[in-house]
Amino acid sequence: MYIPLNLTNRYTNSDGIFRRVLAGDIGGTKSNLAVFEFKGSQFRVLKEVRLQTKDFKDAKTMISSFLSGDEQLDAISLGVAGPVTGDSVHITNLSWGMNVKDISAANNHMPVHLINDLEATSYGLGLLTPEEVYSLYEPETEVTGNIALIAPGTGLGESGLYFDGESYHPFATEGGHCDFAPRTPLDTVLFFHLSHKFGHVSWERVISGSGIVMIFDFLSTQTGREIPPPLQQLIGSGDKAKIITDHAALYSICQETLVLFLRYLAVESSNLALKMKATGGIFIGGGIIPKIIDKIDPGVFLENFRNCGRLSTLLRDIPIRIILNERTALLGAAYYGVCK
Repeated sequence: MYIPLNLTNRYTNSDGIFRRVLAGDIGGTKSNLAVFEFKGSQFRVLKEVRLQTKDFKDAKTMISSFLSGDEQLDAISLGVAGPVTGDSVHITNLSWGMNVKDISAANNHMPVHLINDLEATSYGLGLLTPEEVYSLYEPETEVTGNIALIAPGTGLGESGLYFDGESYHPFATEGGHCDFAPRTPLDTVLFFHLSHKFGHVSWERVISGSGIVMIFDFLSTQTGREIPPPLQQLIGSGDKAKIITDHAALYSICQETLVLFLRYLAVESSNLALKMKATGGIFIGGGIIPKIIDKIDPGVFLENFRNCGRLSTLLRDIPIRIILNERTALLGAAYYGVCK
């Protein structure tokens, strides 16, 4: 069972003063903004909105469209889908980035914090309830240690939490852009297909919304899998990745696509667990997996997760949990902002 984490900079202020933070989860496709009010360890959301990121030319415009101008804020804290370097970030799957100084200057020079969105998700784990986490696997014995996060969405995010024996220290990574490693003959054909198309082939190319589409298109164009006419019509009418996963039970090409996608997720989760020695657990977030939990076979997932040779016994005692609350990165950004 999931127990909320004790984070290294847990907010324990008890002076009775209200603190308000504008928090954001800025992604390549969608962005969530909200004003949080904290008092001690309690918080509430005063206002919130979900936006299409590409409708805005920059973060300043997005923030100004949300704020009315009369909010009394203490800080702005944004979780962003990209590598944060110093005071700036370029969003990986978007044409624009952001800078702390620019956002601060546009908002009465208030404190502004930028962190990677998966780092924000890591902080958000400290605010989740047990009901907001689904256990795909729980070992018989209680475990402690580092934690790793993997989150397929528009891209593939990865992060970690270092455990010092008492509390957790979240940190960002860009592990989703590491090299995809094929295991089977079919994987190898897929690798060379994507390599011809993109040059470098990362795990994000196969474990993301666009990755689902990449796998499907590969199966249809390179291996001769059939796309029935009704499915062809559906695909042309909406979100292709969602249509593929929604119809996995009806069409074999959709089913095979989903099987490959989930196998690659299990393999990269295993890689992440080994690299971070994540004996405290693997958490799977992002916008895709919570919507397809009913399509995940735990036994098949665990078989692929543990298929790592001599250290498979280490992976047998690692819990695997799915984050159900899609606002976890937003919660974590708010938490980070009020702790700073």
